[in-house]
Amino acid sequence: MALKGVKVIEMAGLAPAPFCGMILADFGARVIRVDRTKYADMDRLARGKQSIAVDLKKKEGVTVIQRLCRGADVLIEPFRHGVMEKLGLGPDVMLTDNPRLVYARLTGFGQSGPLARKAGHDINYLAISGVLSRFGRHNENPSFPLNLLADFAGGGLMCALGITMALFERTRSGKGQVVDANMVEGAAYIGSFIWRTRDLPFLSGNPRGQNMLDHGSAFYEVYKTADDKYMSVGALEPQFFNDLLKGLGLDPEKVSQTDDPEELKTVFREKFLSKTRDEWTNIFVDGHLDACVFPVLETDEAPCYPHNKENQSFLHTSSGDPEPGPAPNLSRTPGVDRVKPQPRTGHDTESVLLEAGFSKSEIEHLIEANVIEQNVQSKL
Repeated sequence: MALKGVKVIEMAGLAPAPFCGMILADFGARVIRVDRTKYADMDRLARGKQSIAVDLKKKEGVTVIQRLCRGADVLIEPFRHGVMEKLGLGPDVMLTDNPRLVYARLTGFGQSGPLARKAGHDINYLAISGVLSRFGRHNENPSFPLNLLADFAGGGLMCALGITMALFERTRSGKGQVVDANMVEGAAYIGSFIWRTRDLPFLSGNPRGQNMLDHGSAFYEVYKTADDKYMSVGALEPQFFNDLLKGLGLDPEKVSQTDDPEELKTVFREKFLSKTRDEWTNIFVDGHLDACVFPVLETDEAPCYPHNKENQSFLHTSSGDPEPGPAPNLSRTPGVDRVKPQPRTGHDTESVLLEAGFSKSEIEHLIEANVIEQNVQSKL
């Protein structure tokens, strides 16, 4: 696997940091999640990881992390500005102990600037990035795609990219470095297309909801079907638009891409309401047309869709529940091909510390002092 042999210490957090760690684990890294003691199992992005439970309010708990990181390749920390420094686990200390350490900091606003110490969530980071202002329909409030864009794309995914770049650079220099991944900059970077197309009115130069890709056109839209399901339409190019008209039974001599968008939407809307989603799928996907028209699948349908099944795009847990598999596909060193179990909080405390050089007596003392916890329950 691509990251086999890479040891990662992940300080437990929510959403973006666990996703970053999961990406690394999916491609072969050994990821050890540092959980708080007396803490419920909340992380749902921990497949393939190990868990140790440490009380960082105790000095001995901080020492445990310091010792672990001396033999690690990567540290991921998701805390608010200054928390790691107050604990004595800041990059100056950790990189002195281990100059090869890649120290990844994943925050909302970054390590500097007037907002660095502010709390926030995906919607706030997306707002400050400038990207949220571009999402939504004309004359409606900006809309947001759950917490996917800032938390997971601009945060977790960009942090994983930064870590892998730092690990690659380390093969030349032999030195680690700090990766400052913040969700405002990450979301803005993901949205680079918006800035680069502002001089093209049909792409993103018009107000929100009046551009080709943001509900401003009839041929790049979602339409309801007779059975209250939906079809996605992305017939941007003329040849695809022509096949769209053929599938809908419309006369290309009477309908044009340059027609008034709202009037054209009304025509398309009425047409799509005349058949079920499966009937339209049979016409546009299973037939000979190539119109960039596909069914909108529910999350429980996507794993069963023939294309996804053939490509094994989804993995399954031991109980049969589907989860997206790792992406992208690597020809020689692919990611995991099965869903590995999730650790319970503190499940691997003793084994991890033994491997890190702690003696049995040291571990027993730390347990008795409530510095660490060992959970004997099986994995999730």
